[in-house]
Parts: sequence; structure tokens; C-alpha cells
Amino acid sequence: MDQKDMSINPLTEKGAMNHPVATNPMNNMSSGSAVAANRMHPMSHDTGHHPSAGHHINPLNAQINPHAMNHPVVKPVSHDMVPATAHATPINPRTSNLAAARLPHRRGDHHLFLTSDDNSMMKHIEETHIPDGRDFDVKPLVHIIEEIVHRATPIAGHDHGAKVQEHLEALEEKAVPHSGLTEILNYLAYPIHRISMEIICKCANKEDAHSTTMSLLHSLTTYAWDTKVAITFAAFAQQYGEFGLLVHQYPTNPLAKSVAIIMELPEIMERHDVLKQKFDAIHDLIDKMLDVTKCIIEFRDIQTSHHQYAITQELEMLINTAHISTAAYWTIRAAVMCAAMVLNLIAIGHEYISSTSESWEISSLAHKLENILDHLRKVLNLCYQKIEEKRQHDAFEALLRLLRTPHIDNMKILSILIYSKDDQLPLFDGTHKRRVSLDVLRRKHVLLLLSDLDIAPEELFILHHMYAESKTQPNRPESNYEVVWIPVVDKRLTPWTEAKQMKFEEVQASMPWYSVAHPSMIDPAVIRCIKEVWGFHKKPQLVVLDPQGKETNNNAYHMLWIWGSLAFPFTKAREEALWKEQTWNIELLADSIDQNIFTWIGEGKCICLYGGEDIEWIRAFTSATRAVANAARVPLEMLYVGKRNPKERVRKNSAIIQVENLSHVVQDQTLIWFFWERLESMWHSRTQQDIPGETDPILQEIVTILSYDGSDQGWAVFSRGLAEMTRGKGDLILQVMKGFDRWKHEVTDITTFVPTLDRQLRDLHSPHHCTRLILPGTTGHIPERVVCAECSRPMEKFIMYRCCIE
Repeated sequence: MDQKDMSINPLTEKGAMNHPVATNPMNNMSSGSAVAANRMHPMSHDTGHHPSAGHHINPLNAQINPHAMNHPVVKPVSHDMVPATAHATPINPRTSNLAAARLPHRRGDHHLFLTSDDNSMMKHIEETHIPDGRDFDVKPLVHIIEEIVHRATPIAGHDHGAKVQEHLEALEEKAVPHSGLTEILNYLAYPIHRISMEIICKCANKEDAHSTTMSLLHSLTTYAWDTKVAITFAAFAQQYGEFGLLVHQYPTNPLAKSVAIIMELPEIMERHDVLKQKFDAIHDLIDKMLDVTKCIIEFRDIQTSHHQYAITQELEMLINTAHISTAAYWTIRAAVMCAAMVLNLIAIGHEYISSTSESWEISSLAHKLENILDHLRKVLNLCYQKIEEKRQHDAFEALLRLLRTPHIDNMKILSILIYSKDDQLPLFDGTHKRRVSLDVLRRKHVLLLLSDLDIAPEELFILHHMYAESKTQPNRPESNYEVVWIPVVDKRLTPWTEAKQMKFEEVQASMPWYSVAHPSMIDPAVIRCIKEVWGFHKKPQLVVLDPQGKETNNNAYHMLWIWGSLAFPFTKAREEALWKEQTWNIELLADSIDQNIFTWIGEGKCICLYGGEDIEWIRAFTSATRAVANAARVPLEMLYVGKRNPKERVRKNSAIIQVENLSHVVQDQTLIWFFWERLESMWHSRTQQDIPGETDPILQEIVTILSYDGSDQGWAVFSRGLAEMTRGKGDLILQVMKGFDRWKHEVTDITTFVPTLDRQLRDLHSPHHCTRLILPGTTGHIPERVVCAECSRPMEKFIMYRCCIE
């Protein structure tokens, strides 16, 4: 035999099995080895015996078709069939459950598999599969198999010994009870014994691995693929376990020692160095067999768990691409090869130990199963992805139906939105710092605060203030609501880390209202509803549910910012009613950013709100305005409100204004942030009212103030009482103040000051202007059409990226 023939892999090359010398360890023996082999196998002297042509059929696993004696048809035997007591051909007494010999390959009926493509081979494998519909949960059996093969390893190298120990520790940690094992063994114990006997008989009758595997598939024709594999694997595990038990116990157990002596085990085990390599190879292959078997079972679980998975046509087609029959064939074949190695070791002892071809075959099989395993896992991942997509889609549709359905109270809706696992208390009470049930929300108005983990401290501060204010008089109707924070964290996109857990706990601890105990209680279908139905993007949002759980407003955030608890019950109808009652005045604009404002209004003083970052303009404007007020004898109070997102420059300006006594300032920088945030909320709320922007005076004033903040100039608003208001850009209003001598005669008293100032500003207004309205990119709803407050023409829309470092 040339070197080329020796290099052919019989497990992966189509023609390899036609080269008996490539896989037969007997051909590598010396003449003495051959004598030993013949001593062990008297059947080898039957020159007329050939499994393909003879009538030798294992009576434990098959019936003979009398019409096909030259080509026996193997028919399955029911699991409750009593095994026959006679053999058609005598079996070597040495060929027991622990001793058999592997003999040369033969050319037989399976030759067509080796000369045609894999599809043809798989077609013949599929033809053996005629399941009768019985469904067995073989996971308890596989768990026992795993225990056996890892505990029975006779000899293992250092690395494999560590792996074995790791496997055993993992099994102990799982502590899987043997529930269901007794029931399944009532059905499968006999088939396992029958397949074990068939494997031994096939080895004794010089059958090659493929023929034996095909015979086993015929014997197991009525079972599902996972059950076929589990039965064959259990049959091998039984043989392997008995061998391992004997090896482990014969040094200390007299009975085991006597049996071992008869089997010549002590002499065999003396070759520890060579055996270690062989059993390391077997152990590697067994690990792959276990992994593939578990994957096959997973596919079976997907197909049979109709209550859990909806098996769509798309999913069924995806499962078909896994080629389960191929995986089952090679796993069963691997079990046959492993059994042959152990049985040959006992049958021919030292002569077999010297052989290396089986180790090479085992290694090739392990590589084959590793490739199969990779493919199975990829398809499994795709299947679970499809299943999860379908589950989430169904859950999402069910949630939508539930939201549209009337309910007696809000408990059913809340229990779906906030899923309580294992009867855990789903809410965290931020006031009393304890876990509570959903019952605290029963038949109350509930405001779901939606945000990610990066909610701004300023927003939390303002919300905290408003929530505390509403609870000071709990008997008021407008105090009959609760807030629940739902952290919008999609763990499918970003993994949940320790850092995120700490951030979540930090934000949760800062909230006095209720919050979800953990983000894991929010189902992905709810996250989808939050984003797609309620329109959540990045900016915090308040979804309002009435006492019956009906959604009455998908975002009351702007209402709460503008009117606080006066907006209760935070419905769209209430928002519309509040706007109908509203006029543009200093109270709407400034609200409670400074309590002095209400005092000044009550005293009948003129009030000036101004902003900007240019400290030189601030000095010039405040000085000129103060001089005008003194000259006109008008009581005037000025308040600096800075710019949106107050940074270091605004803080410095506030400090300078106070030191130089230029005007009042908003003491808390958070309230400066709130002034602009609230103004933006007015814009969002007002644009959603059914009023054209060109004819909406309130919206025009809001846009004007927001556009002032978008410019690099200062600006000012003057007001007296709740009726008179005017405003202007920094350069224009400074020019008017410096030219007071031209219009001072028109100011006769405080009642004429604001109207006269308004006329002066309008007279100086130039048609040439450039108005900018800057809104954050996370605001959500952006109207397609916004008109300019200066000229009422539609404004152009641009995307701006800005980085401001002070």
C-alpha cells in the first residue's frame, strides 16, 4: 500500500471507505498480531461468511424479510418486543458486552454512498426515517449519559483530566433532578439494550462503521432524530461506563479484579502512555457528540413546543437548513466508532494498543462533528432570533389590543407594562425606599415617566419640586396622580453592565416617586410600544393613563412644564382648554423662575427680562435703561435670565451683574435652564393646537423669544401688569434707549411707558433680518412648517452641529 492510500480520510472523503487498509487496524499488524486476532475471532475462519450475502441478522434488533434474503431488509422492532433467545450465527463467547473485535472494511450495499455525492447518501439516510409520532423528552437521559461518560474516563492526560473535572463540577452545579428519567426508561431501556447488543454483534461480524450506522438507523426507524441519537449514545455510554467502572475498581475491589484478570485488563492498562492518547481522542469526540446531541434536542424542542413557539413556514424552512439527519448520522457513527475502539481494546489487547489508525479516525470524526456543531449553532441562533421576533411581534400586537380595550381599572394594563417575574414586587417606592406592589396605583391617574438612564439632573430637580408641591395638599383633586419612572433600556442593543446597574440605582435613589424595580421587568414589546406608539426618542416623556388604564395623553411633559399640577388630569382636552384661557403676558413667560416677579406685578412696577452672553452689551443696556427709567420716573425692575443651557459664561455674567449691581439675576442656574426648557415646551404644545401659526399671536411671541436665544446678541422684554408687553433685539433696543430724548415727551406716566417703547421699536424695525430658531435634535415632534415671527414667511430648515467650549 502506498503512502497516498494511507493519507485518505475515510470520514470525509467519498472514496475513502473503498480503501480498507486506511481504516483497518488489523492490516497494520505483524504476523503475530494476525495470529492473536484469529485467536480472538474464530469466525474469521469462516471463508464463506459475508454479512452482505449471508443470513446473519441480529435477532435482538431486526426481523428478516423472507423475500429479500440476498439483501436483508431490516425492520424495526417495537420497544416492548421480547428479544429472541437464539442467534442465527454463533457469537464468540469472548465477544461480550465488554469485548468485541473490529475487523476489516468490506465492500457491500453501501458502496453507492461512497461513489455518489453527499446528497445521495443523505437521501438513503432520510429513507430510514419513518417516525411514528411518539415524542420523548430525552434530556434526562442525555444528562445521565453526560455523567457516565465524564465519570467513566479510564485514563486522561492532565489537560483532559482538568476538563473532566470542570464538566463534573458544572453538572453538580446544575443539580438537574432525574425527574422523568424513570418514565422515559420504561419506554427506551429495551431499545438501548437492543442497540448495545447490535453494536457488539456488528463489530463481531466485521461490519464497518457506515454499515453499522445504517443498520442502527433502520432499527430505530420509528423514532425521532433526537431519540435515535440518545438511544445509540446511551448504548455506547452503557458499554463505556461498564468498562470505566471496571478499570477504576479492579485495583481495590476483589470481584472487579477477578473479572479484570479474565479480560487481561491489568496487562492492557500497563501501556498507560499510549492509552492516554487514545482516550484523550475518545474524550474529545464524546464532548463533540454531547454538544451536537444537545443541539439536535433543541431543534426538536422548537418543533414540538407548539404552546411556546409558533412554527411559521419561514421557521420550518430555517430548521430544514440545519440538516438534522446529517448531524444525527455522524453522531451515531461517532458512537459506533468509540464503541469499536473500546471493544477492540479488550478483544485484541496489546496488538490493538499499537494501532494508530483508529485514533486518526476518531480525530477526523471530531473535526467533522465540530463543523456540524458550528453549523447547528448558527442555525439555532437564527431560529431563536426568528422566534423572539415573532414572540415580540405577537406581544406587541396583544399590547396594542389591550390598550384599545376598555377595562374596569388600570391593573391589567400596568401588569402588562411592568411585568412582575416570580411574584416579585415590581415597584420601588422612592419616598419610603422599599419595594411595593402595583396595587398602590389602583384606580389612580398614572404618569409614566419615560427616559433613558441619562436623564438630566435639572429635569429631576424640577420634577422633584413639582411632585413635592402636588403632595403638600393630597386631598386636592389635582393631587390624585402618581408618577412611575420606566427606564427605557433596550438590552438587545446594548448589554446591561455593572456600570449601567450603578447608574440606574443612582437615578432611582434620586426620585421621590415610584419607579420600576429593575429594567428587566420591561418587556421588549413594551419598549417597542414606547418608541413606536408613544413616540419616545431621547427626551423624557410623560404618558398619562387614566384610572381605567386608558391612555389619555402620550406626552404630558410639556403641560406639566407649563402649568404644573394645574394641568391635571393632563389630557389633550385639558391642554386645549388651558390654552383657550391663556393670553401672552409676563406671568406665562416667566412663571415662577423668581418669586419677586409676582411681587413686582402686584406693586404695579415695570418689569424687564433680558438675556444674552455679551457682558459689554449687558453693561451698556442696563446702564442706559436705568437712566431712562429714572428720567421718566418709571419704577423698573430688571432680571437677567441668561441663555439656554447656562454654562460658565452665564455664571460669570451673573456674578458680575451682582457685584456691579446692574440688575437682579436668577440665583439658581437650574431655574435659568427651566425658563428656556419651559419656553420650548410652550412651542411644542402650541404647535400641536389647531391654530395656524401665521394667526397665532402667542406662538409668534414664543418663536420670537426662542429666536433671540438662537442669535449671538442680547435681547429684552418689557412688561407692566398682565396686559402690556414689548420686546426687541439687543442692538435695536439699546439704540432706542440711547435716543430717549427723542421720545421722552410721549411718556407722561408709567401707563404710557411700555406702549411708547413698543412704538419706538416698531418704527426702527428693518425689513432686513436673519432670524434663527434653534431646537435640540432630541425634541421629537418637529412641525414641517414654521413661520418667521418677524415677517410671517416660512422659515428654511437646516441641520446644525455645534460644539461650544468655554
